[in-house]
Amino acid sequence: MVILPHVKRAVPVLALLLSGWLAGCSRTERPIYIGVTGALSDPIGEPMRRAARLAVEEINARGGVRGRPLALIERDDFANPDSAVRVAGELYSSEAVAVVGHLFSGTTLAAAAIYNGGSRPLVAVTPSSSAPEVSGAGPYIFRMCPSDLAHGAALARWVTDRLQLKQGGVFYLDDDYGRGIRQAFAANLKDRGGRLVGMEPYLGTTPDVEPQLERLARLQRPQFLFVAGNRPDAESILRGARGLKLEVPMLGGDGLEGIEEAGQLAEGTYVSAAYHPSLNTSANRKFVAAYAQKYPDAPVPNQPAAATYDAVNLLARVIEEGGPNRESVRRAMDRVGHGAAPFEGATGRIAFDSLGDVADKQVYITVVRNGAVLLAGGL
Repeated sequence: MVILPHVKRAVPVLALLLSGWLAGCSRTERPIYIGVTGALSDPIGEPMRRAARLAVEEINARGGVRGRPLALIERDDFANPDSAVRVAGELYSSEAVAVVGHLFSGTTLAAAAIYNGGSRPLVAVTPSSSAPEVSGAGPYIFRMCPSDLAHGAALARWVTDRLQLKQGGVFYLDDDYGRGIRQAFAANLKDRGGRLVGMEPYLGTTPDVEPQLERLARLQRPQFLFVAGNRPDAESILRGARGLKLEVPMLGGDGLEGIEEAGQLAEGTYVSAAYHPSLNTSANRKFVAAYAQKYPDAPVPNQPAAATYDAVNLLARVIEEGGPNRESVRRAMDRVGHGAAPFEGATGRIAFDSLGDVADKQVYITVVRNGAVLLAGGL
């Protein structure tokens, strides 16, 4: 793997990182480059970088792809749409034959026009962008995770069937992610006989929603709260609810990843997930063990890490089959699951539909217990 922030640094870094692999190879065997981009300096995104490097190391130890080593071009988009567009332009102009990224829906959607445009469009495989709009982002955009439609449906089934609750309030972040998962949850809850007694938008990571919470607690008596947003938002809303003695279960989508670190405040919170490191499959056990061996001081891998690991390995497979050029990568990706075998990875079975989605991917419900995130069930 190699990081290419500046051309002048590329040669010595490449020589250092690939010298062992290249020792027995011809000097003409140039690396095949794959871009990796996302919020790589973010606690949620940093595992992407680790997993990509692990996958490349393992692939090169097996002889690379078509006898050539893989190398990574890493770019941090800082979870910013403008930065994502700039990064996409850099990767488009690079030697990369495909990209793994971006991490968040907003950055993926911002960059999609770059990857799909021009005379040499570039496949981008997002590990974790779940907004429904990603489905229509273009023929060169693929994703490894279920959409918010699946997360919202799974959470609605959980709250009505498993928790036997029918009436609740929703707080949603007014962005692509928040609106998408809110809409899916609300529609499925209604179909299952539930109802929402409040649907409140907010902006920012520490929203001031005390007036809405107070009104809900006093007049509507919700049986649960659903947060369609991210971890900091959920913690702020939880803190406000507990201050008002509104002791009801909280649920949320995968944006709440890491909420267990809030300690007792997060106890009993339900979070949907496309992946859990305890999944008992041979592919996942192998990945988790290898990740722990390479990064002994790091937390267990999260969904973006596992999906990035799968994406790099899947790209290695399609490059092996179709060749190391951009158009052959897209054609081979189109065939995964129909025309070519599905890919069995750490995150499960990958088979793309006509929109580049994995429509049949399972969504799991996790629960925070004593500071740990445990599997509560699969839906």
